[in-house]
Amino acid sequence: MSADARSTTIAETISREGRNVEYPQKNGRPQWISEIFGQNVFSLKEMSKRLPKPIYSTFLKQIRGNEIIDKTTADAIAHAVKVWAMERGATHFTHWFQPQTDSTAEKHDSFLTLKCTFRGGYEETTALDTFSGSQLLQSEPDASSFPSGGMRSTFEARGYTVWDTKSPMFLQEGPHGTSILYVPSVFISYNGEALDEKTVLLRSSEVLAKATMELLDMLGPKSEDEERVKHVHTTLGTEQEYFLIDRGLYSLRPDLKITGRTLLGGLPPRHQQLEDHYFGKIPTRILACMSECEMELYKLGVPVKTRHNEVAPAQFELAPIFEEAMIAVDHNLITMDVLHRVAHRHKLKVLFHEKPFKGVNGSGKHCNWSMSTDTGENLLEPTAHPETNYRFLLFLVSILKALADHGGLLRAGIASASNEHRLGAHEAPPGIISAFMGDHLDDVLNSIEEDRPLKVFGSSQFHSVRVGGTVLDLKVASLPNIARDLTDRNRTSPFAFTGNKFEFRAVGSKQSVSFPMTLLNSAVASSLHSVTADLKKQKGDKKFASDDDMRAVIKKYIKETKKVRFEGDNYSDSWVQEAKKRGLPNIDNCPDAFAQLQEKRNSSMLHELGVFSESELHSRYHILMEKYAKDIQIEAETLRTMLVQHILPCAFNYRRELAEGANLLKTAGSDSTPELNALKEISPIVANIQTAVGKLEAALDEFIKIEDIAQLAKAAHDSLAVHMEEARSHADVLERLIANKHWPFPKYSELFLNI
Repeated sequence: MSADARSTTIAETISREGRNVEYPQKNGRPQWISEIFGQNVFSLKEMSKRLPKPIYSTFLKQIRGNEIIDKTTADAIAHAVKVWAMERGATHFTHWFQPQTDSTAEKHDSFLTLKCTFRGGYEETTALDTFSGSQLLQSEPDASSFPSGGMRSTFEARGYTVWDTKSPMFLQEGPHGTSILYVPSVFISYNGEALDEKTVLLRSSEVLAKATMELLDMLGPKSEDEERVKHVHTTLGTEQEYFLIDRGLYSLRPDLKITGRTLLGGLPPRHQQLEDHYFGKIPTRILACMSECEMELYKLGVPVKTRHNEVAPAQFELAPIFEEAMIAVDHNLITMDVLHRVAHRHKLKVLFHEKPFKGVNGSGKHCNWSMSTDTGENLLEPTAHPETNYRFLLFLVSILKALADHGGLLRAGIASASNEHRLGAHEAPPGIISAFMGDHLDDVLNSIEEDRPLKVFGSSQFHSVRVGGTVLDLKVASLPNIARDLTDRNRTSPFAFTGNKFEFRAVGSKQSVSFPMTLLNSAVASSLHSVTADLKKQKGDKKFASDDDMRAVIKKYIKETKKVRFEGDNYSDSWVQEAKKRGLPNIDNCPDAFAQLQEKRNSSMLHELGVFSESELHSRYHILMEKYAKDIQIEAETLRTMLVQHILPCAFNYRRELAEGANLLKTAGSDSTPELNALKEISPIVANIQTAVGKLEAALDEFIKIEDIAQLAKAAHDSLAVHMEEARSHADVLERLIANKHWPFPKYSELFLNI
């Protein structure tokens, strides 16, 4: 790594030609999005065209949970999807699954099979393309090398991937114009234990659906002609934030390549302080990358809707239309993969780390979560009069109870070494789990608790609030009046109600959303059980609960959950103090967050619901603690290498240059005071770096001696991270003082602007 390589790469970024991709055409015109959407997905519509009607009907019953798929059905589907895939250039298939690594895994197998026959005493081999039902239903990857938290030994290698029939198969582009058939799957051990993220998500979705149905059955229909609800599912819209930087400059930053974030680097004079990047004009090169990415995602049936610049320079966001949560999780992982691959084609690098650059806005993955019925009803829709919409209010207080009882558990679900730089003391949303309702909905809850009418905000009168909003007159004749929502948005809240859903804003951009959604589903299911039990007692022998019954239960839970409702600035110090008074946990580090998985209140709930077995939950705790410790260790060792092999040598070279210059000036009879002053300013900083490196090396030596996983994670947080920050602080000062031609790594100003 040298300053020359940095200068050359910066010059190349300016002269590099952009990538040109032709948009799909049809009859001489660009195709509409609806025409290419889902063309690489083996959807139910495609299945209905290719399967015999009895087979298709049997499959529909199976995915609804009414039947177990049989061999005849599996073989028929396997044959149909093989033909469909091979018509589109597929040569291989893979069971695509989600190990506990925040990413996906796959093992490719070709459709090739050899058939041997004997003719005239000679063996003749024939090549065939086959894909059987048994190959579709399950595969057997090596389970020993994936995180298992002690559930599996290295010599116990057998594990199974099993087709998730509710998630459609799809095609991804392969090399040389070929493609690969992806079969979404769960991943379990030989004994049936969940080794992945998806199995527990599916379990949590089922227990939440069952708990919701139990409550709905007790409430009865809203009207005589209302269609009976048969199924409930969660919906999810996952806003994905990310950074895009030049790939050439990225290749010169070992910290970015190894850890995903910059371990060194100071802010340039201009970054995000003018607030001009957010929703600004998308740079041409970025827009080209986004457009190609969207085109691929449309073909894969991913309903991406929104793209825009985010707050920080070089930061962007992509957001989809809401879908059933289990599909939305798969689609988010596909989105991250496509972003990664397409960015490379444009000589860009996508960064999903929550805080790749110190001092500017970090990236989140805002999860917009709700519950919907098979009749099309959103159970979190307040309607025009939420104060009398008791069905909505029962589900609302159930969710608030989930936060009140298991806020620490939800905090564990969003904890990671990378997200730790956003949460808690570093950046919003904070490490305190609270909910934002908005002034009007907050008053609905307060009015029920206090048995009073609703307020009219800005007036001393009282009457019912219409959640549909008010009208704003802009006082400009050429502009129409606009509808205004009665609830403003709170961008500081980790869990905010936004009209007809909750936005879980604290999830990290790098994370798979499976685990946090699993914990949220489970906590809400547990709360629904409590609400349903109380409502059952309240209604007595009546077939359905009355309005008075529901109001009484709602009032009880409004009081019990009031502590988690906060309408103010979650970033403020005053909220930290207020939360402490309310008894809300303020968990600002990962080891403390992961410990919440072992809290009896949380572990008992997850065991009783059947979402995690005892061994599965313990292994999850072990995996998270170990990964956190390893992430910090890798960062510490990377920083040490950068300082010793790059930063200190460049400082020595510059000091030598200053000293030689001062000597030459002195020999020539000129004043060398400026050079000597610069040398005096730099020298103590270089010494400080050497001292800090020594402390970091000593801490690493002690770190590797620790065997207990909890102590290891604590040492990573309390020792390694602290010494890293100290070393960085000195190096970042040095960056401002060293001559630019000597500095080996691309600076923030170059990483932000060369896109």
